[in-house]
Amino acid sequence: MAQAKFLTGNLFRHISIMSLTASIGLMAVFLVDFIDMIFIAMLGKAELAAAVGYAGAILFFTTSFGIGMAIAGGALVARALGEGDAKLAQRRATNSLIFGVAFGAVFSAIVWINLHGLTALVGASGQTQELAVQYLRIIIPSLPFLLVGMVGGAILRAHGDARRAMMATIYGGLVNAVLDPILIFGLDLELTGAALASVAARVTIAATALIPILRHHGGFGQPDLPGLRADLAPVVTLAFPAILTQLATPVGQAYVTRSMASYGEEAVAGMAIVARLTPVAFGVIFALSGAVGPIIGQNFGARDAARVRRAYWDGLIFTALVVILVTAVLFALRGPIADLFSASGITRDLVFLFCGPLALAFFFNGMIFVSNAAFNNLGHPYYSTWINWGRHTAGTIPLVIVFSVWFGAAGVLIGQAVGGVLFGLVSLWLALRVIAKQDGAGAAPGPFQRQARLLQLFYHRR
Repeated sequence: MAQAKFLTGNLFRHISIMSLTASIGLMAVFLVDFIDMIFIAMLGKAELAAAVGYAGAILFFTTSFGIGMAIAGGALVARALGEGDAKLAQRRATNSLIFGVAFGAVFSAIVWINLHGLTALVGASGQTQELAVQYLRIIIPSLPFLLVGMVGGAILRAHGDARRAMMATIYGGLVNAVLDPILIFGLDLELTGAALASVAARVTIAATALIPILRHHGGFGQPDLPGLRADLAPVVTLAFPAILTQLATPVGQAYVTRSMASYGEEAVAGMAIVARLTPVAFGVIFALSGAVGPIIGQNFGARDAARVRRAYWDGLIFTALVVILVTAVLFALRGPIADLFSASGITRDLVFLFCGPLALAFFFNGMIFVSNAAFNNLGHPYYSTWINWGRHTAGTIPLVIVFSVWFGAAGVLIGQAVGGVLFGLVSLWLALRVIAKQDGAGAAPGPFQRQARLLQLFYHRR
């Protein structure tokens, strides 16, 4: 087979291309969510905007499950490609998809049954809660389709096919963008219309992610019981900590949402705008983990420690350049952005706060993303779990409490950002230790050494 794509060539260029193409696809989806928020705001009903805010916290929770499965599938396929074993890569792609759909169906059913309790946990009540539940009851059953699209995209990126992975999400975003105004305004379905458009987009993403794998990357193998048994352990070994890692973010966001709810629906609406604006503005940074991961994974599979280390540092440099540029643009356009949502009072204050110092602090979130990519692809997935849970518990709850006492609703966002700074630095320190171990530099063994060794054994099973 041809040599894996990321074993040669300029690493910064690889990271830039992978991140930019992946982010275009991500932003296509996030931009539609952003437009959804504009449409909902145009309806002039504060309870609808608040309902989308509460529902967003739950959707973040379910999407995080899919991200965890995608991380596992992508890492396993990239490792096999780096080792030069195309047959193993095909088998792992097939079985990762099967396990992902099966686990995702069970997970979405559990969430769907408990929607009232989950929305209450994030602070929703009364009519706003009922609207959020109505919205979620339509979207949640489509999680398996989204998961197929996410795992399929990760497999494409593991092959270095960033363009086709990008196009899958762009097609989904286009479907959503076309259906949104028709369903929300044309048929007067409001939140129900937005939900139906999202379901159609998820089905589209699933289909357009699978087609290029079938046509250009060897497709999928015939599943069999011995192969499923052989891959269950490595998939679960990676997916379980990766899912735990991703679930930390919506747990922390749920606490932030609940804290913001104490300041009224205007504050929740402001937070919802910031939540929609963040992935649109920083889509490139959100894409970093999925972009850097295959590069690190292939080179680790080829046992090239120097390129692994260089890829990590280039990822951080790329992060810094993007955050500085985006922050400057947000600061310059903070007024028009707030006007776009007719934001006033607390809502406007929160938008202005984000389009300034809090946006600049997003560099440390990017540091966590790059470090997590290193942990997941170098056999230390539980490090990602500890970093993310620490960042969204100890790095969120006490800081939100303290800063909200000092600054009110703004303090909720400030406390969340400060936690990102602290744990971004912790992730940097830990990632450098892990990379030093791959270099044979003799770094002291950290926690979960035993799990890492087991993971490496699973990786090299045939």
